Amino acid sequence: MAKTTEQPATDERAPPVLTFRDLIYTSRTLVVPGVERTYPVAKGRVEVPAIDDEAVRFLTASEEFEALKE
Repeated sequence: MAKTTEQPATDERAPPVLTFRDLIYTSRTLVVPGVERTYPVAKGRVEVPAIDDEAVRFLTASEEFEALKE
């Protein structure tokens, strides 16, 4: 008889993310001021969790980034 393995239940709802376009670089690492969290920019885009208020404020206020509507 074949054994069945139970897989842990996963939350199918991923936390929402916001995507910003980097207007200067296609690749870099962002350090959010004050909290020192880092986010990678890849292919000119960076994704941050919508609940990361500091990162969202930083990216929204910066002239180097543009919010994307996806």
